Amino acid sequence: MTLTPCQALNSETSCWAEALPDDYRAAWEPIKGRLDFFEGGVAAGKGILEMVGDGVAAFRDDLVKDSRTYADVYQESISGEPGTTGK
Repeated sequence: MTLTPCQALNSETSCWAEALPDDYRAAWEPIKGRLDFFEGGVAAGKGILEMVGDGVAAFRDDLVKDSRTYADVYQESISGEPGTTGK
């Protein structure tokens, strides 16, 4: 019996992520990296402040600073030009 990569990894996360459409899978990779970062901290017994410093809100804000919002996507959809929000 030949195992699929999903079965060989024996990981639920890998299995459902593998089944995602390509564009979703591309979005999943950076998220997975962040989850790995936090899981590693938990496994090492570190608290959140050891992981990200005293500026938890600033850390969070920095993660999404360049992300497009629903408003951006909507504005682009009605203008017909990607990346035109705020111009």
